[in-house]
Amino acid sequence: MNSIAVVDYGMGNLRSVSKALEYVDSSAVVTVTSDPKVIRSATHVVVPGQGAMPHCMQALDDQGLRESVIEAAKNKPFLGICLGLQMLFEESEEGNIRALGILPGRVKKLESTDTADSDIPKIKIPHMGWNQVHQTLEHPLWYGIDTDTRFYFVHSYYVATDEPQIVAGSTEYPVPFTCAVARDNIFAIQFHPEKSHSAGLALLSNFLKWTP
Repeated sequence: MNSIAVVDYGMGNLRSVSKALEYVDSSAVVTVTSDPKVIRSATHVVVPGQGAMPHCMQALDDQGLRESVIEAAKNKPFLGICLGLQMLFEESEEGNIRALGILPGRVKKLESTDTADSDIPKIKIPHMGWNQVHQTLEHPLWYGIDTDTRFYFVHSYYVATDEPQIVAGSTEYPVPFTCAVARDNIFAIQFHPEKSHSAGLALLSNFLKWTP
């Protein structure tokens, strides 16, 4: 039986994430927790999050969660959502702050002037709404989900990496950016599966079946 720790550091739509996980596996024990012991004992760890990166990193430290999140990202099936993706990288332009440094790359701000093409209108920040996700890497979490399926986004920053082998998905707004990464036991996404209807539920179900 799966035991899933949804990490609570005070930032994120935790109830929606936990309810979605319970929906896709009614036999799983889903615990929203800020207890490092519970995180260490779980079979799967999910780190959601919304908000600002400086507050995120401060909250992890204030609640003594940094080390348990790092350990989980090294040792367990690990799903990062939104800030839970961004915190895995080395640093962020949002507050010019160091992140966890588990994956190579930087968190950058979406810019309304990302394109010099005068025929393309300036984009609205934050990026909010449904957008296609193009799968760039075969992965068990994409099982049964067609490439270019739409998922729901809410964000003003994105991750950029010089290691294309960890990029699992991209989207365009209006230029392409990385929206999913995968390495070993880690899968992390910029979009919100708990808000993405059947496709999001399929991804969460695949995560709970995943044995990296």
